[in-house]
Amino acid sequence: MTIQFYKYQGTGNDFVIIDNRHQQFDKNNAKLIGELCDRRFGIGADGLILLEDHPSLDFSMVYFNSDGHPSSMCGNGGRCIVAFAKYLKLIDNEAVFLAIDGTHRARINSAGEVELQMKDVTTINQYESHLFMDTGSPHHIEFVKTLGNINIKENGARIRNSDLYGQEGSNVNFVQDEVEGFRVRTYERGVENETLSCGTGVTAVALAAHYSGRTNQDRIRIKTEGGNLEVRFKVNNKNYFDIWLIGPAIKVFNGQIEI
Repeated sequence: MTIQFYKYQGTGNDFVIIDNRHQQFDKNNAKLIGELCDRRFGIGADGLILLEDHPSLDFSMVYFNSDGHPSSMCGNGGRCIVAFAKYLKLIDNEAVFLAIDGTHRARINSAGEVELQMKDVTTINQYESHLFMDTGSPHHIEFVKTLGNINIKENGARIRNSDLYGQEGSNVNFVQDEVEGFRVRTYERGVENETLSCGTGVTAVALAAHYSGRTNQDRIRIKTEGGNLEVRFKVNNKNYFDIWLIGPAIKVFNGQIEI
């Protein structure tokens, strides 16, 4: 069987995207998904996304980590599927779609960037060494003096698999203050390695920075290893709402592959 695929990236967080409106792709085949995401023997990606029909919204997003298993929300993936929907001419510059954590609104701005509305965050846990919250995916956030001294894969894996988070685990973000905004490096569960960018992680970092008093801004620039993103939000009594993740979503290439 031959399938058509598309490769997109959002600040280096890359995805195989498949138009599955005709349900031709077997989404229960974790082995196949893992093989397609493999960087040596497959197409190569941090995850795979299926665009599917929805009875009342513009489309549905079904996301899998590169290990082949369904995952929680992916912010950069959400931005990339909006760009893909525009490429398919399913939308113009605005979209409403369903993801695993609920309904999302999105828009493509005049600069061609995708702005994705994230879920509200009403619970943030602050500890002596870190913060934790769920921005569609669970995130552990640690502020450090310098990122250059940290082995992200080794330390991220240790925290992800620790008793703090049990078998389900957590994504892990290490954050350094910058002159303008913050710089973050993220270890993603399911990928089980550092990724160049993580949208839900960037969102968590921005909210954690504000919650912990490191900034009073409600429009925060975050530097990732793959590029820059921006998070805008409103806050009332430490409840965060109207949260938007903003940045590029780029089509890299498309092709066909035999499976």
